[in-house]
Amino acid sequence: QLLTGKYRDTQTSITDSSAVYRVSSDKSANVTLIDLPGHESLRLQFLERFKAAARAIVFVVDSVAFQREVKDVAEFLYQVLVDSTVLKNAPALLIACNKQDVTMAKSAKLIQQQLEKELNTLRVTRSAAPTSLDGSATGGPAQLGKKGKDFDFSQLPMKVEFVECSARGSKGEEGDADFEGLEKWLAKIA
Repeated sequence: QLLTGKYRDTQTSITDSSAVYRVSSDKSANVTLIDLPGHESLRLQFLERFKAAARAIVFVVDSVAFQREVKDVAEFLYQVLVDSTVLKNAPALLIACNKQDVTMAKSAKLIQQQLEKELNTLRVTRSAAPTSLDGSATGGPAQLGKKGKDFDFSQLPMKVEFVECSARGSKGEEGDADFEGLEKWLAKIA
């Protein structure tokens, strides 16, 4: 949709795809977008392949299914956020709350609040992971956020923003996509 301006039905992919995106505000600025597979058995291996070169990450959330998928969404986001390469490089992170054209879609503010709450829970349960026999930690992932404080996205080393968007636009398939927030963000990071 970003590249062609036309809506296309999609399926959860099993391979990555990439394309050059021309930032509309500046004809000379281009970014290479890489769409990683959404299938849960593949997404981490593809993240592994591309994370070192990523200047920015767009993490797309289904705003309609979010309520029932919040634990899975938070689990995957947690794995991204505690990755040592991602923490070291601190790429800009955009959480794109898609499907805002649907009446039952959750707002970006609610999604942010629920993700912070769920990531805090994950952080607490992960920090309670067993230690080795000699009492040392098992060398697991880094601590998420600030110790002793409830997690919020401002504690991360990268700038995190949320936008509401819709690949279908406000009139369903016929309307123009509502990517204004996403396009502005891409122009800012280009």
